[in-house]
Amino acid sequence: MSYNMLDTVVLAVDIPDHGLRAGDIGAVVEVYDDVAVEVEFVLGSGRTQALLTLPIADIRPIAPTDIPGVRSPLSASSA
Repeated sequence: MSYNMLDTVVLAVDIPDHGLRAGDIGAVVEVYDDVAVEVEFVLGSGRTQALLTLPIADIRPIAPTDIPGVRSPLSASSA
C-alpha cells in the first residue's frame, strides 16, 4: 500500500509510550518511499499527541465504514 501526504490513516498497533492505541486516527505528514511514513496524531484541542515515523505495517487506510471514536490518551503520556 502506498500513501500520500495528508492521507488519513488508522493505527494498527498500540504505542503506549506515546499514549496511542490501535484504532487511533492520524494524518500522513511525510512519506518515505513504500517503507515508512511520518504520522501526526492530534488531540481534540488541536495539540499534537504524537508525531511518529511508522512502518507501513503499523497503519492502514481509513475505511468508509469506520466509525471514529473519542477517548482520553493513555495515562502514560497524558500530561
